[in-house]
Amino acid sequence: MKELNERKDRLEFNKLQKRLRRLTGSAIVDYGMIEDGDKVMVCLSGGKDSYTMLDILMSLQKTAPISFQLVAVNMDQKQPGFPEHVLPQYLTELGVPFHIVERDTYSIVKEVVPEGKTTCGLCSRLRRGTLYGFADEIGATKIALGHHRDDIIETLFLNMFYGGKLKAMPPKLLSDDKRNIVIRPLAYCAEEDIAKFAELKGFPIIPCNLCGSQENLQRQVVKDMLNNWERQYPGRTETIFSAIRNVQPSQLADLKLFDFLNLESQQHSEADDDTCSVAAPIPRRDEGVQYMDVLDIQ
Repeated sequence: MKELNERKDRLEFNKLQKRLRRLTGSAIVDYGMIEDGDKVMVCLSGGKDSYTMLDILMSLQKTAPISFQLVAVNMDQKQPGFPEHVLPQYLTELGVPFHIVERDTYSIVKEVVPEGKTTCGLCSRLRRGTLYGFADEIGATKIALGHHRDDIIETLFLNMFYGGKLKAMPPKLLSDDKRNIVIRPLAYCAEEDIAKFAELKGFPIIPCNLCGSQENLQRQVVKDMLNNWERQYPGRTETIFSAIRNVQPSQLADLKLFDFLNLESQQHSEADDDTCSVAAPIPRRDEGVQYMDVLDIQ
């Protein structure tokens, strides 16, 4: 019975690993995230998402038909009690090149943000600015972040509910100063799968204790809402993500994205054929075939 259970556990783990590799590979191919000769700076926070991203990228690196480098980078923000030895020890044993960037952003955040207020916004901006600059220093051509599908969907609703904007996190982004390209290889991966994979792999997780749990954060409210929806209507999360990838500007109301003011000039005259002309949709890639062809993963 024990051997049977172990065999079943191995089978489930292999299926999970293959699914994460397939989805990550599909995202990389669909958005052209990694090219031959790239030096990818993998931002490692010590959380489940970034550990999983590094693990999957290292796996894909071995079988991809292109050559690219990986370098792990962690930012030590000088949080009290931060276990400084964990990541260097883990990365050394893993055999991946790495850097630890030390910046005391903790003191800045605590000094600027009033007690009881959300620290995540300022913390992330300071961290992002430091990492972008460090990418230039080491000659990284891409910056990989561990955001997954659920992060992207949550950001969509956060911007709608609290910012009055229809935007999320793109899988691939050019920074405002045009100097860095940010990629999110886990963009197609579900947080549930990542959490299970991280648990099974036994990654040495380092919790973020700068802000505490902050259970009343707006993001947590949105996360709870989406989780409730998924429990009531399984598959809704996937449908929402599909909508993010299937935008039709003519069916929204943004004057900058669609020329509503000049629709009359496009209207058929009575002498013209009265058949309604509909623009052909952008062809969708066959993700499975594309992935197998490009990355040669079985």
